[in-house]
Amino acid sequence: MHVKAVGLRYIKDYILEISFETGEKSTVDFSGYAKRGGVFARFADIDYFKQVTIDPEWGVLVWPGDVDIAPETVYRLATGKSSDEVVENTVKRT
Repeated sequence: MHVKAVGLRYIKDYILEISFETGEKSTVDFSGYAKRGGVFARFADIDYFKQVTIDPEWGVLVWPGDVDIAPETVYRLATGKSSDEVVENTVKRT
């Protein structure tokens, strides 16, 4: 299980504002991904990067051509916290 992204807003360059089902909201700079190569090489085209959406079922950031970033990674980049710990604590409270 992971914390789902529920809101997304493009800010500028490679910066996105992401809202999570926990109520948290943060900005993340994904510019480093454009330099990684592989499937992320397409991020070098900023117009491609701007096509990001949230998969409505999984709450994951996705781009055309089946490109995504692991939701656990996105949550950690945005909040500095492990989504596993957040989900585990939420399950214990219910």
